[in-house]
Amino acid sequence: MTVKNRVSLWFDGAISEAARFYCDTFPDTQRDSTETAPADNPSVKEGEEFSIMMTIMGIPTLLLNGGPHFPQTEAFSFMVGTEDQAETDRLWEAIVENGGSKGQCGWCKDRWGISWQIVPRALSDALADSDPDAARRSMQAMLTMKKIDIAAIEAARKGTN
Repeated sequence: MTVKNRVSLWFDGAISEAARFYCDTFPDTQRDSTETAPADNPSVKEGEEFSIMMTIMGIPTLLLNGGPHFPQTEAFSFMVGTEDQAETDRLWEAIVENGGSKGQCGWCKDRWGISWQIVPRALSDALADSDPDAARRSMQAMLTMKKIDIAAIEAARKGTN
C-alpha cells in the first residue's frame, strides 16, 4: 500500500548515517528502502544515494540528500513521549552525546540539526492537571530545565519542592 502522507527531512549528506542512528535509537524505526539519483542533480551525482524511505517511531519519513540549501530549524520537531526517567535519559543522551545539542524544556537537536522534544508522560500529565496551581508550578519547574527531571516535576506539581 502506498503511503499518502510522509514527513520529508532535508539533509546535506550523511543520510545513511542518520538512518542508522535513528534505527539504533528509536523504537518502531526501520529503514524501508534507498533510492539512488537517476541523474546528476545539484545535490548528488548519478548513482549516489539520494533518498531513504524509512519509518521513524511509526511515522513514514523520507530522508532526502538535498544539499546545503535548506537547513533544519526548530519549526519542525519530533515529539517523543517517554514513560519514565530511564527512557527519557536514554533518548536524550543518545541524541546529545552523538554530536547533538541541548535545548530548553526537553528539546534537543541531533547532529544533523533535526529537533526532538523528549517529553515524559509525567510532564504532560502535570501540565494538564485540573488544579491550576499544580499546573503552574509544573510549568515553572519545566522552564528551568533542559532534560526533563520527572522527580522535580512531580515535586513541583505537589508543591513540595
